[in-house]
Amino acid sequence: MTEKNNTLKKKCLKVKLVITDVDGVLTDGGMFYSENGEMLKKFNTRDGMGVALLRNFKIPVVIITGENSKIAISRAKKLLIKDIFIGIKQKELLLSKICKKYKVEKNNIAYIGDDINDLAILKQVGLSASPKDAISIIKKNSNYICKLKGGEGVLREIADLIISYQKLNWIKKKIK
Repeated sequence: MTEKNNTLKKKCLKVKLVITDVDGVLTDGGMFYSENGEMLKKFNTRDGMGVALLRNFKIPVVIITGENSKIAISRAKKLLIKDIFIGIKQKELLLSKICKKYKVEKNNIAYIGDDINDLAILKQVGLSASPKDAISIIKKNSNYICKLKGGEGVLREIADLIISYQKLNWIKKKIK
């Protein structure tokens, strides 16, 4: 295993909570407007399964978005995500509150973001990740760059990554 993979593995093993952005991560960042002005967004169903898989491993998911989006609230409700914070411009300011509520340290958190408003929080968590099409400064500050673009199942990719390492570690402990 390369040093980079070993570092990623160590970070994944510590994850007890996943926080994600919405636009550009759970969606492709596009917004559709109807003639009545209604905004529509497309979400990938694979991310929903990623949330369920994480829940099975007792890893909750939290959403923080800069948008004031009722659509994001509806998606969170459907996925049984208990905490969604909307209209948050400085996402990093919520970290202490989230750590306290979930009884975790910052290094136990994985964060997935794609744009400049994710940079400060991305730098403070244990595992930082970004979609393949995130802006360059975000990718430069991410421990893991997804093979997928935003809206293509990025959260599921991260869920699978975390679970694969944690499951393997659990199996190794059981064998000993």
